[in-house]
Amino acid sequence: MKVLERISTAAGNTFAIWVILFGVLAFIFPSGFSWIAPHISLLLGIIMFGMGLTLSLEDFKGIVKAPKSVIVGVVAQYTIMPLLAFGLASVFQLPPEVAVGVILVGCCPGGTASNVMTFLARGNTALSVTITAFSTILAPILTPALTLLFASKWLPVSAADMFLSIVQIILIPIVLGIIVRIFFYRQVEKSEKALPLISVIGIVAVAAAVVAVNTDEIASTGLLIFSVVILHNILGLLIGFLLGKLLRLEFNDQKAISIEVGMQNSGLGSALALAHFAPIAAVPSALFSVWHNISGPLLATWWGKKSNDERV
Repeated sequence: MKVLERISTAAGNTFAIWVILFGVLAFIFPSGFSWIAPHISLLLGIIMFGMGLTLSLEDFKGIVKAPKSVIVGVVAQYTIMPLLAFGLASVFQLPPEVAVGVILVGCCPGGTASNVMTFLARGNTALSVTITAFSTILAPILTPALTLLFASKWLPVSAADMFLSIVQIILIPIVLGIIVRIFFYRQVEKSEKALPLISVIGIVAVAAAVVAVNTDEIASTGLLIFSVVILHNILGLLIGFLLGKLLRLEFNDQKAISIEVGMQNSGLGSALALAHFAPIAAVPSALFSVWHNISGPLLATWWGKKSNDERV
């Protein structure tokens, strides 16, 4: 188990490298990775089950301990990124499928990687976990509703079908994970440090599969999509931080909210795009997965060196 824990820690610390490496390999040898695409929902379900194993009732009590910060974080998550996505899709006049893909990833909840980045940034990790938990639980309602609101300008959106997909992919696995943790707490606690390895493998596989089934589209429009994705992420991080600063939250809370807003559950975006839209709609989520695993560690490293008494 100790060896597995060390491998898991090493994989988590080099997450961005693996995403980039396998993304490039999938682009060069698409046939070696395209077979994964039909199993993306299953992979994401396994990742969410692992997330459920790490959650406890304490994570949901954060709303009582710091209601203002939690509410600000969740509201910011579901307003800033969808609005930025809509604005960027409109300004850059993206093709319909790509525009929907950008909006879809903007309407997703935060991902578990944000918790790790907040920890490395010496932010309020407990707040980050609480915001991730609440935004994920709200995803079956808010992600389809916001996608319908912002993306129907480009393509028809079935909010009901998306709701069912998110319940199956996100909600049920998380609830099962929480139940398993309650009844088998000691066993789960012993293996908890190895769980990040599952997330790393799953997300790398999802990103590689999306690249593999979209090599032609990426070759022709990849630079444009990547530019939009970078702007989306950087603006989300910046506006999230400035919002926390404007509302006079503690510096470590500002960092947590910034990272929560800027880092999305791009795996969910990929799964929903492939299930409900054209394959090209999954490309923004795949590229977001690559980029936010570069920007997140860079920002976390910089913030991690600053005292929480400092101000930016």
